[in-house]
Order: sequence, then structure tokens, then C-alpha cells
Amino acid sequence: MRRAAWAGLYALPVAFLAIFFFHPLLNILGYSLAPQGQVDLSVLLSLANSDYYRQTLSFTLWQAALSTFFTLLLALPSAYVLARYQFRGRNALLSVAALPFILPTVIVAVGFQTLLGDRGLLNEALAALLGLETGPLRLERSLPLILIAHVFYNYGLAVRLLTSYGASLSVRYEEAARTLGLGTWGVWRRVTWPLLRPALSGVALLVFIFNMTSFGVIVILGGVRFATLEVQIFYQAVSLFNLSSAAALSLVQMGLASLAFGLYGRWQRTAFPIQTQSEALLRRPSGWGARSAIGGIVIFVVLGVSAPLLALVWRSLSWRGAFSLRHYLSLLEGETRALAVPIGVGVTNSLILAAVAVFLALMLGLLAAHMLKRGWRWLDGLFMLPLATSAVTLGLGYTLSFDQPPLNLRGSWVVLPILHALVALPFVVRTVLPALRAIPPNMLAAAATLGSGPMTRWWRIERPLTTRAISISALFAFTVSLGEFGASLFVVRPNLPTLPIMIYRLLGQPSRESYGQALALSVILLLLCALAFFFMERLRRASGSGF
Repeated sequence: MRRAAWAGLYALPVAFLAIFFFHPLLNILGYSLAPQGQVDLSVLLSLANSDYYRQTLSFTLWQAALSTFFTLLLALPSAYVLARYQFRGRNALLSVAALPFILPTVIVAVGFQTLLGDRGLLNEALAALLGLETGPLRLERSLPLILIAHVFYNYGLAVRLLTSYGASLSVRYEEAARTLGLGTWGVWRRVTWPLLRPALSGVALLVFIFNMTSFGVIVILGGVRFATLEVQIFYQAVSLFNLSSAAALSLVQMGLASLAFGLYGRWQRTAFPIQTQSEALLRRPSGWGARSAIGGIVIFVVLGVSAPLLALVWRSLSWRGAFSLRHYLSLLEGETRALAVPIGVGVTNSLILAAVAVFLALMLGLLAAHMLKRGWRWLDGLFMLPLATSAVTLGLGYTLSFDQPPLNLRGSWVVLPILHALVALPFVVRTVLPALRAIPPNMLAAAATLGSGPMTRWWRIERPLTTRAISISALFAFTVSLGEFGASLFVVRPNLPTLPIMIYRLLGQPSRESYGQALALSVILLLLCALAFFFMERLRRASGSGF
């Protein structure tokens, strides 16, 4: 009886994936290959023969590759220095660099609009400095601004991963190479680079996947002119209601993302640390070169991360060039022209939906982590699959799948926390699983010999030892739910908008008042995510966990 109960519990995360992940993807496959119930490849062939969609595919891959190149170009030297030297503020610098990665893409896009847009702060400053009527920069709706936003978003992720791997490589190999007569460049080319290359390839693929499936940054900063597959899927489904074409584009997107994610998993298995190196073994910077490199990285990270966020905060607190709380006070006035509900209702909705999503993600993630720990390793890739699927594709799948009984969820508020929990599930599993595996098996075995059942062992042994990891995963799931944008656009109810949806709708209005409200809401969402990130980092450092 007890085994049957545990089997039923372990079946929950698998059933959740089957219903709310594979079922929508299979419906996309059906709409792509058999839009009328019979096999029909005409939609796919028309896309393949269309110069416009071939150009869209080329641009999707091209901008993702360019964004990845510039991200690694900046992240690699930063990670090399951070992996070799210990200095005051090193951990804080790594935390600041990683902050953009947990921010909603809507905030990132709005931040760069306020900083580098045609009427951004930098253009205003240059116009005043040069005596011009308008600023000289024309980055709005341009590829350079998209690339800058992508680098801002992924730089911290690449630095953290590369620093973690680089710090784990033993310095003895470099010291042995120097004793054999190799100089700095020879050590890098013959020793450091071959050891770092597998990890670099894996990080490049991961960043490439995020850039290829980027939606919020593209749709706000690029628009139709710089549409990627993600944006085209959204326009075909929502604006044109051409579900068969949207499904066909999603199939192409899924194929590319799955291929990249498969290669990432393959490279990740080869990028293992050779010998663990603690922070105590990091060298103190000595000499002008090392100190200059560290100083340059500190300035770059602090300015690069703070500039768009401070520009967003400053613009939200200004009205006609003077300090004002007008935008924030207008949020309290009730309904706006662009929204069907008062702002306070949207904030409350986001917090409640995030809380429900955290509960679902934690419950399912803990069960999944226990399954993997007990030997069901073949399910590991299964639980990671939502990472390889874009949010827009998931949103389209939910639109196609949950509009008929017995799962007519499109009109229900339940669909949003389910969707957010699905997106957060891989992060929960990846955070909790290492903590579970770190528990000594003999400790659990001793408790079992003393008569403790599974629930007693979990409550008295596993729960206390994994509390920090569970708390970190809960905070991460909370920020994921608060900032989820692409999938929510498909299934959100007009009377239950989330904060990112409200910001997007306000940005689409031509009035200055609506734009100011969008900025104020963006700052509120920024503060919520930054607060969660602050506690997450404190718990991470206390537990000594990785990224």
C-alpha cells in the first residue's frame, strides 16, 4: 500500500509534463503537419518557399549568433580574471553581474529604451552637450540596440558559469607549463584554452538558445522590422489568427532549439572540473596589469548593469525635466485608458499567481528531484525539456490545446500559474537535486534501521539539509513567474493581467501618461525581482551552492 502511494506521488510530475507540456507540443505538431485532420505539408512547404520566412529564419540565427559572439567576447576575459584572482568585493561583483539574467525581459527592453532610445537620457545629454535640437544616436528599432540588450541580459550568466568552471581547474597545470619554459601566451594557448574550450562551447550554446528564443527584447526594441521566429509566431497567431502558419513556425523553432539543447547537453558532459579549487587558493592580484584588469571589470560591470536600470528609475521619477512622483501617483487613480482593471488589481494578480506557481513548482520539483536521486536518471532530460522550448511556443500550444472540455482552461485563471510552474520546474529540479545528493547515504540508512519511515526521514533529515536549496528555488520560481511574458500573452484574461502584460499594453499607447505609468510599473517589478534576487544570493552564499 505504501509503495503504491509513493508510486502515485512520483507519477505526479510525469503526468504534469505529459498533460501540460507534451500534449500542447503534440497539438502544435498536429496543426503543422495535419491542419485539417489529414496529413498536409502545404503550410510547411509554403514557408520553406517563402523568401520572407527564409529571411526571418536567417535573421533569427544571425542575431542569436552575433549576440552570443559579443557576449562571450566580453565575458571570457572577465571570467578569466575572476577565476584567477581573489579581491575585495569579488562575490558582490559576481552577484551584480548576474542580476540582469533574472530580470523580466520587459524591464530590460524598457530600460534600454529610456537610456539609448531616440528620446533617451543619453541622447538628451549629447544634444545638450553638442548644442543640437535632437540627439545624434538613432538606435531605436535597430539591430545594435537588440544586440546590446541581449549582451546585457546574458553577460552575467556567461561570466558566472565560466568563472565557476575556470576556478575549478587546477593551477598546477599552468605552473608546470611555466616551469617548462612557456610564457603567458603559451600557457593560455597550450594549457588553459584546451581545458576551457568544452565549457566555453557549452556556455555559447546555452546563450545562443536564449538569444534565439528571445521575445520580449525583440518585440519591444525591434518590432516587425526585426522580427524573429518568436515574433512571427506571435503575430501569426494573435494578430492574423493564422494558427496553422504559427504552428508550422513553432515546429521549426522547436527543432532548432532541441538540436541546440541536445548539443549543449553533450558538451556539458565533457566539461567537467579536473580538480576542485577553493576560493582560498585564488591568487591575490599583484602588479599593475592584474589590478588594472580587475578595475576595468568592476567599472564595466557596475556601469553596464546600473546604467539602463538607473535610467529607467530616473525617467519614472521625472516629469517635464523635473523630479516628480506623478507617474506613481497616477497608478493609484484607478483604471487607465489602456487597461481594463485598476493597477492595484494587476499587482495583486501577479503576486497571487506567482505564489500559486511557486507552490506547484516546488511540489512537483521536489518529487522529481527525489525520483532522480533514487536512480530514475533517464528522466533527467525529460524534466529539463521545458528549458529547450520557447515561451511563445508554449503559449501557442496552450491556445491550441486547452479550449475544449475536459481541459477548457483558457477562460480560467488556473492556466497561468500552471504555465509559470512549468517554466520554473527545471530550475527547481536543478537547484534541489545537488542538495539531495549531498546528503550522506549512511545517515538515511541509519535512520531507516531505527524504524523511521520515508516521511519521517524526509522531515527530520532531508528537509533541514535542503531548506536553503528549496528556498533558493522558491525565490527563483517566484521571479520567473513575476516576469514571464511571452507565453502569458496568449492565455492571459483581460481582467487578470500580470505586471509584464500591463507594462506591454501601456507601452503600446501613444500618450505620455501611459508611457510614464509603464515606467513606474517597470520600476515596481524591478524592485520585486531585485529583492527576491538579494535574498536568493544570500542563501546561495550561505549554502555554498553554485550558480
